[in-house]
Amino acid sequence: MILETPRLLLRPWEESDAQDLFEYAKDPRVGPIAGWPAHKTVQDSLDTIRTVFSVPYVFAVVPKEVGKPVGAISLQLGSNSNFPLPDTEGEIGYWIGVPYWGQGYIPEAVKGLLRWGFADLHLEKIWCGYFEGNQKSRRVQEKCGFTYHHTNQDILWPLTGETKTEHISCLTRQDWAASQP
Repeated sequence: MILETPRLLLRPWEESDAQDLFEYAKDPRVGPIAGWPAHKTVQDSLDTIRTVFSVPYVFAVVPKEVGKPVGAISLQLGSNSNFPLPDTEGEIGYWIGVPYWGQGYIPEAVKGLLRWGFADLHLEKIWCGYFEGNQKSRRVQEKCGFTYHHTNQDILWPLTGETKTEHISCLTRQDWAASQP
């Protein structure tokens, strides 16, 4: 499945994307703030595509003018989420390569997934989190209409082995619908 926004294609990852993924996932400013270690090799990126990115609803963020993946976004439903959610709710996660920071691609991608999740999948709520200090992610959530719900302090994050503080926000279908033109 491919989702389209005015400037983006959100499409499934392909093994042939490994080099493009590595180009951005190797940067230590990207993964660790999002909760995963920076990739050390193209093989790390290929392994990620084959495992983490092979589950349903994980998309490559492809700006139409660039034509290759520069980030990732996912909508994990119910028990596939990092949160204990019912099947009527989901969690959005995202990241984008440093050269594309500040260009509005991730808010656009999030809004595309929100539209799909609420209008097509009929989800009741969509959740999103960010780790302490990740102000860019916090701003994306604010721009997309999420509201603060709670904070989880001192959680052991398995991908990095670090103890982190995570701020959780939520958007209901009713609030999303009220914000639509």
